[in-house]
Amino acid sequence: MTVIAESTTFAARRERARALGARYDFAAEPLRLYLALVDAQERTFERARADRPNAQDLADYVVRVSLPGVLEAAVAAGTEMLREAVILRFHEGDLEGIVQAWLDDDELTGTDLFLARASASAVLEALPEVAATLRPGEPSDRQCPRCGGLPQLAFFADSGEALVTSPRRLVCSRCANEWTLARMTCASCGETSGAKMPVLSDFDRFPHLRIDACEICRRYLITVDVRKDPHAVPLVDELAALPLDLVAAERGYTKIARNLMGL
Repeated sequence: MTVIAESTTFAARRERARALGARYDFAAEPLRLYLALVDAQERTFERARADRPNAQDLADYVVRVSLPGVLEAAVAAGTEMLREAVILRFHEGDLEGIVQAWLDDDELTGTDLFLARASASAVLEALPEVAATLRPGEPSDRQCPRCGGLPQLAFFADSGEALVTSPRRLVCSRCANEWTLARMTCASCGETSGAKMPVLSDFDRFPHLRIDACEICRRYLITVDVRKDPHAVPLVDELAALPLDLVAAERGYTKIARNLMGL
């Protein structure tokens, strides 16, 4: 049953990326790259579950097993700029050092961040016990309880009961773990005053997506309401929310954690 569930997870991500890429012209290019990455990450996920690398060897394992597939995906489906950048880093960069820096939660940008995250996140998702070794002490309720990572997005799922309100769940930007956080709480700073947390949306274009922002810390994340679109896959739908990201940027908000495409 576990194998079926895992396979279904990646299949759902793949199917949703194809659907959103066909629906939104502005998202076609990043989702084309994401589709190539999903194939590579699925292979890495399955390999990691079989190999069970330990935490001490994680960076080396990611570089040997996962990064070549990410490079292949970027060359096949990325922009010309990305292709040139990843090839240059593959040949000249300290790849193990780059991955280790991401695992240590050091600040990375650009190509280094893309390569490290795209390569290592599937391994962390596959191996919760290894992801847990990255947790810095006791994380706050606004950090992933498994690895200590920041939230990538929030979502509401259908509770399945008419009188039961679905809790808000956050998705980790590092290991894809999920956890709950109170609705009226900023996922960045913990502010609880509704007057300080504006909600921005474009209902006509994205009826199931919105921006949850905070006037105190000036951070935001995208919230996906699966109750309004049962076909939504939060990690994929967040990638297609670029127009909402632009609205947030225009108003001076910064995303809590940029997604895999750097958005």
